[in-house]
Amino acid sequence: MGLLDNMKARLGPAKEKVSDLAQRHGGSIGQGLDRAAKVVDEKTKGKYREKIHAGTDKAKEAVDRLAHQGDGPGHGDGPGHGDGPGHGVGSDPARGGEPGTPPRTPPPPTS
Repeated sequence: MGLLDNMKARLGPAKEKVSDLAQRHGGSIGQGLDRAAKVVDEKTKGKYREKIHAGTDKAKEAVDRLAHQGDGPGHGDGPGHGDGPGHGVGSDPARGGEPGTPPRTPPPPTS
């Protein structure tokens, strides 16, 4: 067994555990991300609002991907996965959604 195969065999159980935790606690994780984003946005007086929200959305998508890794074909890291930012892990009510619902798409920036 090669080194890579050995590593995969050892990481398999950890990957399943992370996936299970993401499935069970995805909503709480999403809410925590929203709270942290709100605090950072307040501390920076809105200067980095778009970057903060973009990062928060990417983090929520990552949690969602982790939660669906063990679901079998059609889920996980493959192309076309997910229903948009925040799917399944909450939303920022200040951005137009209730916790547990995907956020509205923000309007495009004006020049």
